[in-house]
Amino acid sequence: MAERPPGLPVDVDRLGDTSEIATRELRGVLSVVVRALGVAMAGYHILQLGGFFGVVTDPQKLYAVHLTFVLVLAFLVIPGRRGAVRPSIVDWVLIAFSLIVVWYLFATFKDLTGRAGVFPTREDVIVGTMLVIVTVEAVRRSTGLVLPIVCGIFVLYVFAGPYLPGLLAHKGFSYDSLVSFLFSDNGIYGVPLGVSARYVYLFILFGAFIEASGIGKFIVNLGLGLAGGTRGGPAKVSIITSALFGTASGSSVANVMVDGVINIPLMKATGFTPTVAGGVEAMNSTGGQIVPPVMGAAAFLMADIIGVPYSTVAIGAVGPALLYYVAAYWMIDLYAAQARLFGLPRAQLPRLGDILRRHGYLLTPIVLLLYLVMGQAASPFRAALYALAATLVLSWLRTDTRLTLPKIVGAMQDGATRTIEIGATCAAAGIIVGVLSLTGLGGKFSELLINISGNNLLLALGATMIVAIVLGMGMPTTAAYAIGASVLAPALIRLGVTPLGAHMFLFYFAVISAVTPPVALAAFAAASIAKAPMWATGIQATRLSIAGFIVPYMFVYGPQILLGQTPWTESALALLTGSIGVLCLAAAVIGYLLRPATWPERALLLGAALALIKPGLVTDVVGLGLLAAAVVAQRLRPRTTPAAAPAGAGGTP
Repeated sequence: MAERPPGLPVDVDRLGDTSEIATRELRGVLSVVVRALGVAMAGYHILQLGGFFGVVTDPQKLYAVHLTFVLVLAFLVIPGRRGAVRPSIVDWVLIAFSLIVVWYLFATFKDLTGRAGVFPTREDVIVGTMLVIVTVEAVRRSTGLVLPIVCGIFVLYVFAGPYLPGLLAHKGFSYDSLVSFLFSDNGIYGVPLGVSARYVYLFILFGAFIEASGIGKFIVNLGLGLAGGTRGGPAKVSIITSALFGTASGSSVANVMVDGVINIPLMKATGFTPTVAGGVEAMNSTGGQIVPPVMGAAAFLMADIIGVPYSTVAIGAVGPALLYYVAAYWMIDLYAAQARLFGLPRAQLPRLGDILRRHGYLLTPIVLLLYLVMGQAASPFRAALYALAATLVLSWLRTDTRLTLPKIVGAMQDGATRTIEIGATCAAAGIIVGVLSLTGLGGKFSELLINISGNNLLLALGATMIVAIVLGMGMPTTAAYAIGASVLAPALIRLGVTPLGAHMFLFYFAVISAVTPPVALAAFAAASIAKAPMWATGIQATRLSIAGFIVPYMFVYGPQILLGQTPWTESALALLTGSIGVLCLAAAVIGYLLRPATWPERALLLGAALALIKPGLVTDVVGLGLLAAAVVAQRLRPRTTPAAAPAGAGGTP
């Protein structure tokens, strides 16, 4: 059985099928236990966060219970190694460690929090060591080896400080102090895990309920009705469905696996080559992670770190997300024009009016979520609870969408198992953030970045981009962003970038790493569906997603693109010129505008795109002038003039 890409929902009934020893009865009992844990986890979070038991006075207790659910589920459903019997003796020991940790925390909570990192007892150190072990093992099982290795490097730094030169040196800390510090709200029970417990889990649960109600089929039919008959229609359908699925899931790879199984075959059937079809799906699904209001755990973490309401982050992200998908639209449209690809026949498409009349109400929970988070600035967990309740009630309007008790239990199980990766990642990120706080390494990295860049913002942005992409290649977005936010964002802010712009810059590149070889998880997942070479699909995904590498620079140099930061008139103008800029970029990359473009015309288009990156009268005039020159050149050039062949073009009408 192939290894499950990180970010995919866990299928309890299939995990461990490669083991010849595991029996059907054992899997049946295990499924019942996991379902029970899923129901208990959902009930606990809804009751606590909904205020049914009053306000949570000690958030650390909520985080501890949340992590305990995550750890127990991880050791029950994810084998320690491929083909291993589950649960094994080791799994039961790790589950016992997880339960001992949460029991000890509740039993000694007041004293434990008072002496954390300062005067730890022997019992604190023993139980804290158990917590570190189960956290690292859970994240290894759910995401792979990279994040545990990074955690190990940071832990070693705590002891190696006295022997290191220059900025990296520090006085060093004892093992007891380190473990006690991590066994607190400064470490594993810190802000990243709090984001998972308070916000992300409920949104994941909401997404599971949305899928159980049948909205997935409705979204696909809606996309087909809107764009299926246009030039390159199936690929444009992928824009709509990926953005809507991303609103519910917040995971690039999960978007590919849900959305791609329908859209990729349609793209191939209308003439897209397998590599381009996979690249388009990876591009669109990755963009889904930057679409408000959900955007994954990293966006909630961003709001906590900056100290602003989540609505500020969500509203600010609208402009960049819009530019990303405008660029995606033009990439697809111009590629389809160049390759002479057509949409699906209207007779084969569902009628938009019929779709909206029969199932349009299924969009109500998502609209409600958007309104509460972005319109009313409601707390994210309360908005998720209301949207969840709306989904449950509205599902009963038709028999084909009705959420029966088995479907509800199944959705709770899915929500719990999908939280394993996020919860474990946030806990492991707490180890890294704890070490950075304990040793002061974060501030030293910022100083180092400023020194290396020579106070040049463009060089600092380039270095930050590379680091964020490399981190994102090997770790989930949340962990990559958490590290970058601790060590790189302060330097960008010191160089004049707004706090929201600096953190959003890091977030975007951590997301974009999903389509950046050599480890492009979204592209590789799409390649497996398209039956295309993984590396070639990754190259196409990077090429098609090139706007994703440009948009972050646009909102750093033009904060007007981050909505809510400047007057709306300035934002509207910046988005207009930015949209023209990404059109020019798409035309330059594809090699087609009004007709196939020559290399000099593509150079003009690229120059126009670069000029329109930074809002401003001079740059806008220059960019529009270069675009006009490219259009005139295309109009005046005889059609018989040979054009440059766009890289990677393919397909047949």
